[in-house]
Amino acid sequence: MIPFSPSPDRYNEIPFRPCGESGLQLPAIALGLWHNFGDDRPFQTQRDIVRRAFDLGVFHFDLANNYGPPAGSAEENFGRILQKDLLPFRHELILSTKAGWNMWEGPHGFGGSRKYLLTSLDESLKRLGTDHVDIFYHHRPDPDTPVEESMLALHHAVTSGRALYAGISSYSAEATKEAAAIMRDLGTPLVIHQPSYSMLNRWIEEGSPSLLEAAADEGMGVIGFSALAQGLLTEKYLDGVPEDSRLASGKVSRKFFTDEVLGHVRALTDIADGRGQTLAQMAIAWVLRDQGRASLTTALIGASSVGQLEDSVKAVENLDFTDEELAAIDEHAVESGINQWWGATASR
Repeated sequence: MIPFSPSPDRYNEIPFRPCGESGLQLPAIALGLWHNFGDDRPFQTQRDIVRRAFDLGVFHFDLANNYGPPAGSAEENFGRILQKDLLPFRHELILSTKAGWNMWEGPHGFGGSRKYLLTSLDESLKRLGTDHVDIFYHHRPDPDTPVEESMLALHHAVTSGRALYAGISSYSAEATKEAAAIMRDLGTPLVIHQPSYSMLNRWIEEGSPSLLEAAADEGMGVIGFSALAQGLLTEKYLDGVPEDSRLASGKVSRKFFTDEVLGHVRALTDIADGRGQTLAQMAIAWVLRDQGRASLTTALIGASSVGQLEDSVKAVENLDFTDEELAAIDEHAVESGINQWWGATASR
C-alpha cells in the first residue's frame, strides 16, 4: 500500500485564525463528521473525503460520541482513517470530540455529570485510537447537573492529559459567562464555543451581550456549525425535495421547509450568483464575514462527497462583502425557527 502523501501546499489553501485569545490556530474551514461518516456510508468514500480535506488545508476534524449511525461509529471510522493515513501527521491535526447527548442506556448515558463526561471521553479515545483529543466539549447545557460539575469534568479532562483544550457547545450567552468564569478560576480557560449559526439561524447575534459578544469578552473563539442550515442553504431544494436529501430521509424536519423559507433561499441564491459563488459558498463566507471582535474563528462544514467538500472550501476565495451585499442579504437572512439545539435537553 502506498502511504498517503498530502499536498505540500496544504497550508497555503485555507487561512487559519487564532482561536480567541489562546495560542491555538484553527483553519477557517473545519470538517464535521456529524453526518456521512457512520456505518451507513461506504468507508472508502469517507476516507477519500478526509484525505482530500487534509490536502486542502483542513486540519481540524470535529466529532462527537454519538455521531453515526450507529452512535460511536463516526469515531471508529475516523480512527481507522487515522491509523491508515493520518497517523504520521497526528501532530498537525486538531481532533475534537464532544459528550452531552444520548449515548448509552441508563441515567449516566447522557447529560453533564462528571461520570458521563469522563467515561464518554475514555470511550471516545478508544474508538479513535489515540491517547488524547485536542479539544473536548460539553456538547450541550444540562439543566439537571450543576454547571460547576460539568466544568470540573472538563478541567480534569485537560489536567489528566486526555484533552489539550476544553470547549462548550450550544450554551447561552449568560451560561457561557458562568462556565468561563468557573474554568478561569480552575486554571483551564475555555478556548472555544460551538453554536449553530447560519443565515436562517442567527440566535447567537441576539441579546446584550449576544453570545458572540460574550465569547469575545471571555477570550473564546467561536466555531459555527450548520452554516448551510442542514442543507436548506443550498440549491438542491429549489426544484423540489430530492429523494436522497436529508429532508426526504427525515433527518431534517419538513416543518422547516416552508414557502417563506424557500422564497428567502431563492433570493439569496440570486445574490450568490451576483458574487460568482454558489449559495453554499456564500452561506459559508457569510458566517466567516468580518464582524470585528465578534467574528467567528471557523465555519464547520459537512460533506457527503469529495466534490461537495471542494465546492464548500472554495468559499474562502471570497470572504469579503460590500455594504450593499450585506444589506440585501439581511432582507432574507432571517430567523426561521430552525435551531434544534439551543435550550434543548436530552432527557429520556
